[in-house]
Amino acid sequence: MTTVTTPANFTELGLIPTLLARLTELKYQQPTPIQAQAMPSVLAGRDLIAGANTGSGKTATFALPILQHLFMQQQAEKPLHSKSSKGNYVTGLILVPTRELAKQVADSIKSYAVHFNGVIKTVAVFGGVSANTQMLALRGGTDILVATPGRLLDLISSNAIKLDRVKTLVLDEADRMLSLGFTDELSALLALLPSSKQTLLFSATFPEQVQALTQELLNDPVEIQVQSSDASTLVQRVFTVNKGEKTALLAHLIKQHQWRQALIFVNAKKSCEHLAEKLSKRGISAEVFHGDKGQGARTRVLAAFKSGEIEVLIATDIAARGLDIEKLPVVINFDLPRSPSDYMHRIGRSGRAGEVGLALSLIDVEDYHHFKVIEKKNKVRLEREQVAGFEADDSILAAEKPMAKPEGSGKKKRKQKTTINADIWSGYSEAE
Repeated sequence: MTTVTTPANFTELGLIPTLLARLTELKYQQPTPIQAQAMPSVLAGRDLIAGANTGSGKTATFALPILQHLFMQQQAEKPLHSKSSKGNYVTGLILVPTRELAKQVADSIKSYAVHFNGVIKTVAVFGGVSANTQMLALRGGTDILVATPGRLLDLISSNAIKLDRVKTLVLDEADRMLSLGFTDELSALLALLPSSKQTLLFSATFPEQVQALTQELLNDPVEIQVQSSDASTLVQRVFTVNKGEKTALLAHLIKQHQWRQALIFVNAKKSCEHLAEKLSKRGISAEVFHGDKGQGARTRVLAAFKSGEIEVLIATDIAARGLDIEKLPVVINFDLPRSPSDYMHRIGRSGRAGEVGLALSLIDVEDYHHFKVIEKKNKVRLEREQVAGFEADDSILAAEKPMAKPEGSGKKKRKQKTTINADIWSGYSEAE
């Protein structure tokens, strides 16, 4: 574990004046803890495993050093885009799990590089849109490529891009990228990368299954884990409710608190549509966001939600990773996430960058034991609360009591644990 005193400003991190000027324009006054602790190692070329809460500034932590290395290389050598360059190369490769995160990260990088006057090329590629447009954008190569694995493999098979000149590999939302859902795609991509490269892993959570895999990917990495602050601006609350009354409670809360915006998570695409219909009957207009929507529709819905045009958005876990929605007041778990780590990613959409946020979970008797698993894995314990007029009956109180151990409970308990672990990974099956 590496601990570094947070510097007073970005100048002390060794960033060049061009980037410092841009950070000043963006009103970045002081490095966040993850930036202060991790950025020196990234600038020094070290491999890195970095964990920090969502909204803690991880994108800038890897983007600024990559931009600096590329710019300094261009100053010292011939231009990277000269006619003598061979093949469709990429220097910095950033892999992300979702289309929306790919666009968001690429947009952030372009914003940081605005004073480089276009000499550093950044391209985002992802599924759901025409590959031809992306192939044209990649013509002549790119300095930085932000990609989802499936679309990147498609472009490689079409000879639109090559990975043999990658100098820095970033796995953003690394726990998801190393999960079972991306195993084959990631293995295929890693086989195409040079053995000598800098590898950076960033995530809010690193489950044990993922930690074992990282040992095969990194060379003597620096490990940094920025702990949650006791003075967190995100408040977590849990409301118990009788089975079948969640929708009524949800509608009551939305109307009572008149939130400027609310992001509601469910576990299935059909559940998005079903819940939106039920809320509509209660006078609440809501839009949906899931993997079956076309990319154009997903982009429009997300933009409208970020701008405040949409007040209530119902989404699957494709909205749980990395999306930066400014000053989002509340996130609600209508369905509990299958993976305990996804709980932290979901609630991290609120309370970002020091803003006050609220994360609510609505649980009935069938959710109760799974929520205890979520608490245990994330090392939290939350008081069970009730809302006047929606008080849960004694079935919730019964769930509080320890379950009686059946005969041969040792073996059966281990079997149950295996089932839970299988459920944890099953949440990664939705197509992006």
